[in-house]
Amino acid sequence: MADRVLKGEEVAREMQRDLTHRVVALGAKGIEPLLSIVFIGHAASARAYIKGIERTAMAIGVKVHTRNFPPDVKFAVLKEHLQALNEEAKVHGVVIMRPLPPGIEEDTLGKILMAQKDVDCFGTVNAGKFMAGDKEAFPPATPQAVMEILKHYKIPLRGRRAVVIGRSMVVGKPLAMLFLKEDATVSICHSHTKDLAGLCRQADILVSAAGHRGLVGKEMIKPGAVVIDVGINYAQGKIWGDVDYEAVYPIAGAITPVPGGVGTVTSRVLLKHVVQAAEGAAAI
Repeated sequence: MADRVLKGEEVAREMQRDLTHRVVALGAKGIEPLLSIVFIGHAASARAYIKGIERTAMAIGVKVHTRNFPPDVKFAVLKEHLQALNEEAKVHGVVIMRPLPPGIEEDTLGKILMAQKDVDCFGTVNAGKFMAGDKEAFPPATPQAVMEILKHYKIPLRGRRAVVIGRSMVVGKPLAMLFLKEDATVSICHSHTKDLAGLCRQADILVSAAGHRGLVGKEMIKPGAVVIDVGINYAQGKIWGDVDYEAVYPIAGAITPVPGGVGTVTSRVLLKHVVQAAEGAAAI
């Protein structure tokens, strides 16, 4: 039976204490870390995420400004707003919320955002720098949250086999790069992977970020493996992960719950990046 559940709240509390101290230190220098959120449309998932960020930011001492644009906003208006945020010295981090409404190209929008303020790795410039190994580039918050959990619970990565289900630039690909940096051996799986279950059974650390409820069952788990569930699926008025938790729990050595796992840590990672950006600006 799994000997521990990897609870995100424990990780989040530790991060929050550290960030609060760092914000106080910045305040002594007259600097208030500020995150600007750009929200286009009315997506309920994005709105809920923003509320969580705002609550956490208030507790830490980070200021948050949110600008909500209608889904039919003109690209020229968005471009002007992002350019203004780039030039505003008091703004340390900018997040453009996903999903974007139809008709707005993510790549085109991301190219406008200054890499130093791109705290969730939205733009192609920052993504390219991160994938190339630039230590100053901010990784996306969700895969970094996975790494924060593994670090907190002292789960070793060097020489271990990691399997990631999902190949998006939001989670799968950047998470694979983070694993590689820690000397893990990584496989990325996707919808065309042959014998997915067989490959997953080789994993010491299995991460699912596919967005398919119940995708990962007990037949896909090596006994004692660490299972990280990044999936967020809404059904029957509840949030579900990708992993069949009840079936997998007795086999896994450790497992994250949904909710209460990776998602709980993600907003703290985002604010950590804002604080880092503010510290970088203070050093200039």
